[in-house]
Amino acid sequence: MARNTIKSLSDGVQVEEVYVAQEKQLRANRNGNFYLQVELRDRTGTIAARQWNAGESHFRSFDNGDFLKVHGKVQLFQGTLQMIVNSFEKIPADRVDLSEFLPHTEQDISKLFEKVRNHLRSQKNPHLKALAESFLMDEALMQDFCRVPAGIRHHHAYLGGLVEHVAGLLEAWDRLAPLYPSVDRDILITGIFLHDIGKIRELICDKTLSYSDEGQLVGHIVQGVEILNEKVAVVPQLTGEPFPVELHWKLKHLILSHHGTLEFGSPKVPMTLEAIALHHLDNFDAKIHAFQKELEEAGKDARWTPFNNLLGRKLFKGAVDSNNSQQNS
Repeated sequence: MARNTIKSLSDGVQVEEVYVAQEKQLRANRNGNFYLQVELRDRTGTIAARQWNAGESHFRSFDNGDFLKVHGKVQLFQGTLQMIVNSFEKIPADRVDLSEFLPHTEQDISKLFEKVRNHLRSQKNPHLKALAESFLMDEALMQDFCRVPAGIRHHHAYLGGLVEHVAGLLEAWDRLAPLYPSVDRDILITGIFLHDIGKIRELICDKTLSYSDEGQLVGHIVQGVEILNEKVAVVPQLTGEPFPVELHWKLKHLILSHHGTLEFGSPKVPMTLEAIALHHLDNFDAKIHAFQKELEEAGKDARWTPFNNLLGRKLFKGAVDSNNSQQNS
């Protein structure tokens, strides 16, 4: 029998299905009565769920990342679907198909990685080419690079999301590069590859997508600089000469400044042509991807998406045949 996936749920549907639990909380309502709030996930998406009149025993009966067989009903609340849970039971991991619970890219990961590898090996700068090779030689690191998401919620939040994001940025810059010949191609290509490399250590892809302890304490920007430093130390073994100090600074700056502004988590604002180019390429790809995902999940008959707290807005989708109706008016 087909699964009741998160994506297939609609208002009023009765549910008896297995999902992954995450971000569980025990909260009190205005009357002081406790209820359980938890986010349920499968590979198609997430939904907020609540169980009324739940106590400490319910809260402690499972952990984040556990599989729960949930009995409940879906309802529309303030424009967003949520699930009211009547009961649940924990299901052992060996009784589920893990591929049903982690979202993953629809693209061919091997082809995406081939694009990234070809760009890195096309560089003219011998030091950057050797640095790229020090990464490509590390098979375990590259396997993680091809597996991790680019984020947990906002954009490319699925297995293979990071390599898809990086491959997309490299292709975008290939098309823009002729318009901006003053930007150093090799430095920017390396920066695109490196900017989120710390996600390999920041994120965990097990039963659910989550943050490692180190990732929460340190963060992918600092972790990315650490990985870069480790690989820069390997380059002299390949070239027979030290890695240029200023070039090392520029690469660290690309990682440290790619969020663009201090309030968005960058320790530094972009201060080179390559850094400002990287920031805007990264931000453009992330925003377009996040907006597109919202529009796709709104449903074919919806004119507006629900309000998204991360984006700070609703999005207008319009009628399905809006182009035809405009032409005929």
